[in-house]
Amino acid sequence: MDVYAGFAAVYDLFMDDVPYGEWRQRIVEVLKEYGIEEGLVLDLGCGTGTLTELLAESGYDMIGVDASEEMLELAAEKKARSGHDILYLLQDMREFELYGTVRAVISVCDSVNYITEEADLLQVFRLVNNYLDPGGIFLFDINTVYKYETLLGENIIAENREEGSFIWENYYDPKERLNEYDLTLFIRQEDGLYRKYEETHFQRAYSVEQIRRLVEEAGMEVLKVWDAQTGQEPGEDAERIHVIAREHGKE
Repeated sequence: MDVYAGFAAVYDLFMDDVPYGEWRQRIVEVLKEYGIEEGLVLDLGCGTGTLTELLAESGYDMIGVDASEEMLELAAEKKARSGHDILYLLQDMREFELYGTVRAVISVCDSVNYITEEADLLQVFRLVNNYLDPGGIFLFDINTVYKYETLLGENIIAENREEGSFIWENYYDPKERLNEYDLTLFIRQEDGLYRKYEETHFQRAYSVEQIRRLVEEAGMEVLKVWDAQTGQEPGEDAERIHVIAREHGKE
């Protein structure tokens, strides 16, 4: 089954503890810090469009790209309710195409970790650089090696709610830095019965040094890297890091 085909139906339910409002505030602060107060912004790996909607509410002209048709269907429903003029594109991050350049690109919720080959990640960064305005900003986050090794590891996570339940069986290969998690989902249908879905997701852990090298090789410069929890320089126990990069070289 395609990634997020079943989980899309309950994604927002089980992600209700994600502080999207705080993320929006921080992203807007960063964009304004670099002179981007309006204009086109791309949300790469936008999922169900929650953050895309919030940034549209903040005055940005939003484009959302995601490879999951099911996730974008939910994003389209939110767009219909809000009335925001958001363009959603069903595209793979590794080969996305836009109609022109944008002032900024954001990518959150460890979307970058889903790119499991270094050559593919370099291609993603090159495409980002290609579609950024001169001096445009790329803001993204990644789960760290520490998080996969220490917190996820060989663990099982489960959650049960009336609308649906899931079992997350996690496996991490420290040699390959490849994380696999098998999701078993039970989602309540309109008739009150529960339908079972099974999905397997893969993510790769990248070091800060790898990310810096790939960003620079793609033609951008790394401006800042910080621990998402502390706001400080990442230590060995950082679980998620944020990266700000900038296009440089275009005229």
